[in-house]
This record gives sequence, structure tokens and C-alpha cells, in this order.
Amino acid sequence: MIDSDLVVIFGGIFLTTVGYQVARAFARRVESRAPAASELAAMRARLEEIGQTVESIAVEVERVAEAQRFSAKLLAQRTDRPPPERG
Repeated sequence: MIDSDLVVIFGGIFLTTVGYQVARAFARRVESRAPAASELAAMRARLEEIGQTVESIAVEVERVAEAQRFSAKLLAQRTDRPPPERG
């Protein structure tokens, strides 16, 4: 019969070897998915540009809102006055 100690020893060696190879393959796959340093720098630059664009859009939206408030105020003042009489 087969000695159970040998089965455990060879099983452990086999699992260790296979586990190591699987871990190496997984590590390579993860590393290949990671963006390179130049790609990260390009992404940072693009995000900075997008951030500046969003800030300028926010300023313009605020200007439009202020103009709308001013127009609404003028229209409200116009309706408060009685219409001019003709004659």
C-alpha cells in the first residue's frame, strides 16, 4: 500500500509548486493591467485640464444666473408701475 506520509509530502510539494505558478501568473496579469508612469502623468494632466474647464463653466453659469436675476428684477419693476396714459 501507499504510505500516507508520502502522499501528504508529495501532495504538499505539488500544491506548493502549482500555487506558486498560479500566483506568478496572477501577479503578471495584475502588473500588465497597471498603467505606466507616462500614462498616469497624461491622465493627471487631462484631469487637471477637465477640472479647470469645469471651474470656468461654473463661473459662466454664475454670470448667466446673475443676468437672469437682473432681468427678472427689471421685469418685476416694470409690472409694478402703472402703464403710461395716452392722450
